[in-house]
Amino acid sequence: MARMTRASTLDEAVDAFVDHLLPVIEELAAEVAGVDVGRLRSDVVVDAYNLTCGFVDADERHGDDELWDLISVFGHRMPTQLGQAAPADLRDAGLLVGRRSVFDEPSALLGLLVAADARDGGDRAVRYGRLGTQIGYVVASVDLLPSPSELEAIDRFRAMVHRTIGNAPKAGGTATAAGPEPAAVPAVPPPARELEDLLAELDALIGLEGAKREVRLVANLLRVQEIRRERDLPVADQSRHLIFTGNPGTGKTTVARLLAQIYWTLGVVERGHLVETDRAGLVAGFVGQTAKRVVDAFDQADQGVLLIDEAYSLARGGENDFGREAIDTVVKLVEDRRDRVVVILAGYPEEMATLVDANPGMESRFPRTIHFPDYSNDELLAIVESLGVEGRYRLDQAARAAVQAWLVAQPRDRGFGNGRLARNLFESAVANQASRLVAIDDPTDDQLTTLTASDIPTPGVG
Repeated sequence: MARMTRASTLDEAVDAFVDHLLPVIEELAAEVAGVDVGRLRSDVVVDAYNLTCGFVDADERHGDDELWDLISVFGHRMPTQLGQAAPADLRDAGLLVGRRSVFDEPSALLGLLVAADARDGGDRAVRYGRLGTQIGYVVASVDLLPSPSELEAIDRFRAMVHRTIGNAPKAGGTATAAGPEPAAVPAVPPPARELEDLLAELDALIGLEGAKREVRLVANLLRVQEIRRERDLPVADQSRHLIFTGNPGTGKTTVARLLAQIYWTLGVVERGHLVETDRAGLVAGFVGQTAKRVVDAFDQADQGVLLIDEAYSLARGGENDFGREAIDTVVKLVEDRRDRVVVILAGYPEEMATLVDANPGMESRFPRTIHFPDYSNDELLAIVESLGVEGRYRLDQAARAAVQAWLVAQPRDRGFGNGRLARNLFESAVANQASRLVAIDDPTDDQLTTLTASDIPTPGVG
């Protein structure tokens, strides 16, 4: 029964792929003389088959359950002897060996869709990516605990589609910097969003490639687990709590906000809001008050995500300091409310390791760490320019060179501000431009929207 349930799930994913894309291909084929319309369905089915084989080959195991699903779903769809085969036959023939390379280059079908989109601004290739990703989720859901290579294969496929399109689907159409800190608790939760839309917004953030990859893998795992629940299959009990490490201004809060919405979309929590706090919000100066503050923070974050910034500071202080009480209470509530609140601890890498060692229950409850590296100077320049796009400003060539020189001159020490530094620089440049334009009667639109080298602060001055 379980195998039939999995096969039916893959059947549904393949049906969706074929049924959604076949009319698109038929419409495009109608514009080309001499195309054999009768073969189009089989062409789309072959594409779905190749993707499925690639996902099965992701971990190079080719287990019986995966192969039976492949046989059941495609045996009647393709004019081959696949339907009469058994898993051992497929392994003996080496049918799946090396098939994961399908994610290295786009298929002819994807190339056709991308070309059509380039002509008329359509989103056919994006739809192809979403439908193919669903096949990957279903294949990975065969195992109780999908391997990292299976989750990475989904990410490889998604990246290949985006690369073929030319750039990933981005919110607003451009790469963006980390946004402002979110409000503590929205009065009305925002509407649920599609997972792929949230991941596209994540991908649109400047830099953070390693952190974005880790978040995508978390999302892939959660989606696979969601599919298993939908089919009444057992799901491995895993902690969803995370540790974010990195210097200030590296986008941790922005990513946490997106992750909260991802958790909501995938049914982990029922609201998807983010509550942010720190030592000052959790630790009191009198006996009995610290535990209450921690409970209050968890209450605010109920059915959402609680981000504890500079969490390492809870482990500081002497034996009379109440930070230890806060840690112990956090660890207890993380366990007691594991189905209601997701907790993210954030701070400097070295100090966060000290925090984990401060309580024996911390490491098992926070098994995954995502690191946010400092931005490069090129990425910081891109952040400055993205802030300009938001405010309808642009940097001329000399201003871009001045920004680069200013960034190079900044010391990369512990207090390096990253995205906040870029924002402060941009705001200073806008203020300097305003002072410069005051002396000009009736400035043009170009003058009002252009930042020049003279507007950029002098290195070492601020």
